[in-house]
Amino acid sequence: METESEPYVRLATLRQLHRVVADLNTARSLADTLQTVVDGIVVGLGYELACVNLVRPDGDLVVAAFAGDPAAEALITGRVGSRASWERRLTMGECWDGLRFIPHTEGWVLLEDDVPQWHTDGPDPRFEDEWHPEDRLYAPMYASGGELLGVISVDRPRNGRRPGAWGREALQMYAFQAAIAISNARLRANMQRALVRLEREQQALRASEESFRQAFEYAPSGMAIAEMGGDQHGRLLRTNDALCRLLGRPASVLRRYSFSDLVHPEDIGTLLRTSAEGGRAELRLGRRDGTYVWVSLRNSVVADAADGPRFLLTHVEDIEERKRHELQLAHRASHDSLTGLPNSAELRARLGARLCRRPQSARASAIEALDAAFEGRDAHGGQAGQAGQVGHDGYEVRAEAGGAGEHGFQSDGPDRYGGSDPFDFPGAPTAPTDGPYDHHVHTVAPATDVDDGTKGLAVLFCDLDGFKSINDRFGHHTGDAVLIEVARRLTTGVRDGDTVARLGGDEFVVLADGLGAADAADLAVRLRNAIIPPIRVDGRAVRVGASFGIGWASCGMSADEVLRSADQRMYIEKRSRSKAHRRAG
Repeated sequence: METESEPYVRLATLRQLHRVVADLNTARSLADTLQTVVDGIVVGLGYELACVNLVRPDGDLVVAAFAGDPAAEALITGRVGSRASWERRLTMGECWDGLRFIPHTEGWVLLEDDVPQWHTDGPDPRFEDEWHPEDRLYAPMYASGGELLGVISVDRPRNGRRPGAWGREALQMYAFQAAIAISNARLRANMQRALVRLEREQQALRASEESFRQAFEYAPSGMAIAEMGGDQHGRLLRTNDALCRLLGRPASVLRRYSFSDLVHPEDIGTLLRTSAEGGRAELRLGRRDGTYVWVSLRNSVVADAADGPRFLLTHVEDIEERKRHELQLAHRASHDSLTGLPNSAELRARLGARLCRRPQSARASAIEALDAAFEGRDAHGGQAGQAGQVGHDGYEVRAEAGGAGEHGFQSDGPDRYGGSDPFDFPGAPTAPTDGPYDHHVHTVAPATDVDDGTKGLAVLFCDLDGFKSINDRFGHHTGDAVLIEVARRLTTGVRDGDTVARLGGDEFVVLADGLGAADAADLAVRLRNAIIPPIRVDGRAVRVGASFGIGWASCGMSADEVLRSADQRMYIEKRSRSKAHRRAG
């Protein structure tokens, strides 16, 4: 092409420009690319000095590469110019297509801004297009989306002239190719950083997975991973060796089960609550041999941020020894240490669990109860709130101030079974037995004079005869052996489900439910006959007798009242026989 200032362009110059543009895409890093850009301007475009001002993340521009003058390079490389100053320069300059030119006559306006520069003073131009040392020529570089990437600054054309049409077009084209190269270099750098970060994350993930695998596999207590949600909820996906040993099953077999398949039937509710809440519980799991082992089970819900809960990580700790110890402590607290029988506290608890505070005989029909409530009397014709009435068992019922009955129950509180009865206040008629407020099966006493077919809860109070003399003559060792043997004989002589308890000393109590008056008397005779045979201790035969008193438990009585009634009848029976007959039974 031919112009006034450039009559022709040599073919060698085009070849040099082609090689320079080709070199832009050979650099490996962003820094190499930037240096290649400025070197190409000096080598291929005929300028003595070139600089790349690169836009930083904060918007300001930094001198990132320089070529042509080592002294100037050392002076301004790394220096920063504000974005506002650069915007001002690019706006006020003469527009040469994509370039911006600021002649030396206007450069004085820019002396106070913060853009790094290397321009020096010089004489005025001798002809119109001569290059002045204070002339400034910029080639902005834009990304494909129009974002400013940086600005190329050039100075000192070798021919000493301002670039003509060809020189401008070459610099503009070169800036366009440089922007592409810089964008690609940034992309490669970002990809390399992402790959490095991904590799580090993968290494950390592999290390974490390996740590988890080792912690899972070699944990001293059981570990399991189970599915959460869906049709296979709770199915075991993975188990460690400790859990396999604990349950006596290989991992391949355990993968066929869920914890609900292994848990004791009585603990299934506890397991379901624990699974839903991701909490902990103590329950029993079945072993291969059919036995159950107590474990502490703790669930952790492992969730995925996108998909929600994915599986349960379950920690299973063997607590069989602790549970056995707890059961032993509970047994010791509720059982006699010598004979192993339930003690006095346990006996009263079992007896009290069968009784409520309202006697069955005092209950009226629903209609009678309502009529009595309106007439201000009880359902049996007495005045409401009357004190001093005698119950069916001969004990006086006292109505005290504040609405408390004989045993201190408040009338406006819930009963012992957790209910609250609107009929339950002093002097008020009692609720009907089949009413909506009364689901308790009341314990009643059979008549002792006639056999009316009523079955009740018999309480047999037993006191040994002649035991004190054995204890005094042969010592406590012999006495303890006698008590142990008597406890064994009593236990052998009752039915499964009956209770034999030791109150203390040589006193025993038998609770036998579902007996009539004759049945209870027969039971007392059988137990007395079982105790009479000699008991051998250390090669010596000793004998004791037994006196039995039969009492009957019924609702409206307390446990102490029932025991006191049986105790009184025992003493009546004991005094009715001579001392010799007591030892003989």
